[in-house]
Order: sequence, then C-alpha cells, then structure tokens
Amino acid sequence: RYSSDGSRSDAAALAEALGIDHRTIAIEPAHASLLEMLSPSFEGRDPDLTEENLQSRIRGVLLMALSNKFGWMVLTTGNKSEVAVGYSTLYGDSAGGYAVIKDVFKTDVYRLSRYVNERHGRTIISEDVLTKPPSAELRPDQRDDQSLPPYDVLDPILAAYVERDHTASEIEAMGFDPAVVRRICRLVDIAEYKRRQNQPGVRVTPKAFGKDRRLPITNGYRS
Repeated sequence: RYSSDGSRSDAAALAEALGIDHRTIAIEPAHASLLEMLSPSFEGRDPDLTEENLQSRIRGVLLMALSNKFGWMVLTTGNKSEVAVGYSTLYGDSAGGYAVIKDVFKTDVYRLSRYVNERHGRTIISEDVLTKPPSAELRPDQRDDQSLPPYDVLDPILAAYVERDHTASEIEAMGFDPAVVRRICRLVDIAEYKRRQNQPGVRVTPKAFGKDRRLPITNGYRS
C-alpha cells in the first residue's frame, strides 16, 4: 500500500531497459490477512516495525516461491552500507541465494549505476532512481535518512570502521560528529547476527564482511 507510483514505473522501465521479464504481484491481500491473523496477539499494541517488516517478509516469500517454481536465483538486494548497520529485514529483503552488491557501499552503488549508463551510452538506470530519496516504502513518507545519517556521511564512517579498523575515537578525530560515530559503530557491532545469515556474494574491497571481518555475535564489550 505504500509503494509509490514512481517506484513501480522505475522498476518496470529498468526491466525493459535490461530486456528481462517483469511482473507485479500485490502483497496487500497477504499483508491484510496476516494483520488479521495476528490481531488477537497484537491487541492493545500500536503498529510499529513489526507491521513494516511483515511487508518485506511477504515479498521474500513470494520471491522464494517463484525461485522454487521456476528454478530462478533470487538476488539479495542489500548493499554494504545496509549490511553493515543491519538495515534489512531478516527473511524479508535479506532473502535470496546470492548477494551481488553486499561488498559495495551505497554511494558506490550510485557511482556504478551512472557508469553503467555511460558505458552503454543510454539510460539503463533512470535518473529518478539515482536522485530520489532512498526509501524502503514500508510506511507513509518513509526515507532512509529518518533512521540513518545521509549515505555520504555514513559511508566514510563505515569505511574507516569496517575496512580500515579505526576505533570510534580515531574516527571522531577525523572530524565526524562523535554521537553519530558512536551510534553507527554500535549498529555495526550488534548487526553481526544478521550478517552471519547473509548469502555469499562478490568481494570487491580490501575487507568484506564474512571471513575477512568476523566478530562474536554477542559480547559484553563496550568501548
């Protein structure tokens, strides 16, 4: 119910530019049914991330059903920025068999997209996709920057913490907001349990999540 007309039209235009099949499957009937099924258990509680994540998980179920039926490989959509801070729904948008851009930061995804257009000499990925505010579209007017710093701020912090092993204090000394640095480093640490369940993917940086960088799933360490 929250998917914008622009997102639907952009997805269709991208599929057509790539010459691949595309289809629209409404998740509203399943979402409404699940909310009704859960309403006795959720009685007296306000809607929150739970209802948002249901939508993502329904999408994951549908994609995996198509995979089973037709033998297709579901490509997991998460980029390195999202994987780092746990900005994904387990068994939802994290579902799939192969994670193509798991080692590519969000800002680099945009740069690669523009390179694809330049290499082909035509628009494969529309400008709207590259300029509109990123959003999971799971609630009205949702934007990624309501939960995270802008990606041009987030990615340099992540690169320093994840790829170059700088401490939070060292990153703060680079001129970043200390409160933002501490929050982001903490998000990276507590999202390890999600990353352990991630799909394999391409390694393109000096240090990727997985064998290159592994922490205990739970620990009592606080810097």
